[in-house]
Amino acid sequence: MTVQNVTIAEPIEDLEAFRLRAREWIRANLQSLKQVADGEAMTDGGVDDDVWLRARDIQKLLYSAGFAGLCYPKEYGGQGLSPAHQRAFNQETEGYEMPTILNTPTFTICGPTILDMASEEQKKEHLSAAIRGDRVFIQFLSEPSGGSDMAGAITRATRDGDVFVLNGSKIWSSGAYAGDYALCLARTDWDAHKHRGLTMLIVKIHQPGIEIRRIKQVNGNQEFCQEFFDDVEIPVGNVVGEVGGGWAVASRLLFHERNTVGGGSPYESGFRGKQRLTSPGRTLIDFARRTGQAKDSRVRELIAESHVVSKVQPALIDRVAAGMRTEALPNTAGSIIRLYSGESATRMAEIAFEVKGSFGVVSPECTVGDRAVGEDFLFRQAASLAGGSTEMARNVISERVLGMPREIAADHGVAFNQVKRGPK
Repeated sequence: MTVQNVTIAEPIEDLEAFRLRAREWIRANLQSLKQVADGEAMTDGGVDDDVWLRARDIQKLLYSAGFAGLCYPKEYGGQGLSPAHQRAFNQETEGYEMPTILNTPTFTICGPTILDMASEEQKKEHLSAAIRGDRVFIQFLSEPSGGSDMAGAITRATRDGDVFVLNGSKIWSSGAYAGDYALCLARTDWDAHKHRGLTMLIVKIHQPGIEIRRIKQVNGNQEFCQEFFDDVEIPVGNVVGEVGGGWAVASRLLFHERNTVGGGSPYESGFRGKQRLTSPGRTLIDFARRTGQAKDSRVRELIAESHVVSKVQPALIDRVAAGMRTEALPNTAGSIIRLYSGESATRMAEIAFEVKGSFGVVSPECTVGDRAVGEDFLFRQAASLAGGSTEMARNVISERVLGMPREIAADHGVAFNQVKRGPK
């Protein structure tokens, strides 16, 4: 008789036992936001280098305690737990300092794309380093001339023996100045159709030939960057997927990006955006009472709308995620939660500004009020652009979820070097 060796999967830790263990560790090891001198220190918009260094230190602390990369497989440095464990951990960290600036794009977009599409060697090298807090990933996707047409990339990667030589420019790269590596979509075949001539590359950011310029936004933030590539050599071994198969990798990346922007990523650790101690609706109620607006019917309607919007989003995320998990909905349905997220974030910023009025004024001379409300109002349209514009989300929903006819494309089936483009 031949006895075969059978590998028995290690049982996943009981959810409530995990929650209690996490709660005890969090209270003993993380600072509450009330203890942190600057309560904004660990939010996603930080421009100070110290913010990134602090985030890496906390990530290392989480890793040493077994609370980093909860949903990533153990063989790549994660914990191999379920999204339910990650949600429980996030709930327990509310009100505590967390390295949320590392979530996007490192853990929620680039990491999952590498997990899905990269080679075994690339997974072991990059995912484990990121989960340990040693490596930050950035996206090099958008281009100055491309708008929303990511497949129209003209940044060129030319094969030269064992390397690709990269030339061109990328833009709107969040946190590129603080990153270590990037997923870069480049054109490697100009004779092929635009979707078939692309290759995804892992690029080391701080190396000869790469210049990074930071871009100042309307709210004063300088997290956005533009990159210029001048004969940058990238090893052929840094190709993710196949040469010429970059659009398949980019499509998977966009799937994770839409989930992330919509709030549905299972890899997000801690609360996204500003870590909050109270809900937006609760904050507005307290403000209305302090300023004598609690009985104003218009203010009450706005606060109620804010409350409803904030309640609908998690329910929508759960429903869409369940639909994709059971294949009742296609993966492209992630655009539904991305669209809702963009529209709702813009509306929430408008509601807060309307309720707070002059208390949301932003100026160097203004020392009274809530500056963040004014800044969020000025920056509100960003929610409709991040992760692909809401217009693009509507196109995806109509064509790939609802099955409506595709828009006419003048460059469909045409070799990219024959596509008409404006002056560079």
